[in-house]
Amino acid sequence: MPRQFDLIVFDWDGTLANSTQMIVDCMREASADAGLPVPEPSAASHIIGLGLVEAVNMLFGELNDTQFRQLVARYRYHYHARDEDTPLFEGVAEAVESLERSGFMLAVATGKGRNGLNKSLQRSGLAKYMHATRCVDECHSKPHPQMLLELMDELGTEPEHTLMVGDTSFDLQMASNAKVASLAVTYGAHPEAELRKHEPLACFDRFEALNRWLVEHA
Repeated sequence: MPRQFDLIVFDWDGTLANSTQMIVDCMREASADAGLPVPEPSAASHIIGLGLVEAVNMLFGELNDTQFRQLVARYRYHYHARDEDTPLFEGVAEAVESLERSGFMLAVATGKGRNGLNKSLQRSGLAKYMHATRCVDECHSKPHPQMLLELMDELGTEPEHTLMVGDTSFDLQMASNAKVASLAVTYGAHPEAELRKHEPLACFDRFEALNRWLVEHA
């Protein structure tokens, strides 16, 4: 079967890294520390994938400068205290290595900041397999298409030969905005019913199933 895609772009948190619960816990703890209403776990999960500014605005609306700075500082405190312990989902390391050796260009488009992503890539051993990456402190937050547009431009691929893989509606909306096909994983932040509204090619409840599809169909 001819190869459909030259470039596969992965989201990081909730797609490659098993970090959804950690992010939810950090946001809830930071909210309590800052004296703000503690969001329900489902609400805190829903903002995963956005940049931190956009996530805070979605959860709380417009905060004053003092509240915003305190919340962000406490979130970063809790996040950095735990981020080093965040594992990849089972099978991710082996699959990424195999996909890259099979000739796919691989990239990451993430709501993480550059410093955080670089640390995660180095700790996980995946840095050497990623041909390019884009972070929220370099681009507009998802679902704006800038991350994908820049990755395609840097790596010389067209939308019809690019595939986005993510666990949130923001990932899939970004793909649609960039005229790129997408795959959804339901083991991350957003529920399957919400993801399917954005018409991904397929949804997967385990990374193993996603990887099998990539090997057979990408």
